[in-house]
Amino acid sequence: MKASLQTLCDQFIENRDTVKSAFKWDNSYVYPLCANIFCAHGQMAEAEKLTRCRKIIQEQTGIFSNFRGNLRPALAALLALGQDPEAKMAQAVENYDILKRDFWGSEYLALIAFLLTDFASRADVEEKAGRGKEIYQRMKKEHPFLTSSEDSVFAVMMAFSEKDNDALINDMEGCYQALRARFTIGNALQSVSHVLALSNGAPEEKAGRVIDLYNALRGADVRYGRDYELATLAALAEMDENIPGVAAEVTEVYEYLSTQRGYGFFGPGKAARAMHAAMIVSDQYSSRGQIDTAAMTGTLAMIIAQEMAMCAVMVSASASSAAASSSSH
Repeated sequence: MKASLQTLCDQFIENRDTVKSAFKWDNSYVYPLCANIFCAHGQMAEAEKLTRCRKIIQEQTGIFSNFRGNLRPALAALLALGQDPEAKMAQAVENYDILKRDFWGSEYLALIAFLLTDFASRADVEEKAGRGKEIYQRMKKEHPFLTSSEDSVFAVMMAFSEKDNDALINDMEGCYQALRARFTIGNALQSVSHVLALSNGAPEEKAGRVIDLYNALRGADVRYGRDYELATLAALAEMDENIPGVAAEVTEVYEYLSTQRGYGFFGPGKAARAMHAAMIVSDQYSSRGQIDTAAMTGTLAMIIAQEMAMCAVMVSASASSAAASSSSH
């Protein structure tokens, strides 16, 4: 493994442990996500600053706020990246209130409200929210049983695209149909099609890169998941890098993580470890601190994909835990 990738892996582990020390009682599935937020921006997590940012979220939101859900540590990590977390939090809350005029409130909406603070003014949010709703309604018309609150994130992001609504919907559907040849249809596959629609290129070509990367990893015995983990893989596949080379690097990181604390028998599992490896490798090819407003492509899609995937994993884990608890009584 090259030195730069080794360094990223070690920083990821260190950041994960720091986040865990600041959020001891939160869901452990969110710690790697927070760790990678710092890695992607070339920063190291500080427990004291994370604790401060958690307090800022509490001070500026109500007890039942969607900013205080499973993704609270991730939002605190995003706050901790900047020099003025109070102002960023205030802007996120303002964005959320604007978006709620067109969408149902949810943790996903809180997430997009946060992400918009990096590149959109209040006027931008107000202008694009209506278009986002139109795109969301078009999504729901195409897939009424698959489209839910999580898709509002992509709908809002697509509102900033230079493509018109017809082109976006056709791109999404083209990617979805092309991916069906390899993956099981469902919510996760729709999320992948949304990630791909944020990038340029023909749907068949974009879907083909995802399938090629997935097949290369499976061929290397990397047990990459076929559920929400695919959205992260899709964003990585669209970063315009050599697919065999990317697959080799993900494989190296996947194997290295297996030797690290937290990835043993009681760790998150092989599919999650593979997704974490893809996240780490992606940090070499993206610069998230500088988001191009005009091109909502790989960089931003990767952030969305990772956070949505981790949120989905946490929700699934919580549901499984509740079911197990219920059956024991």
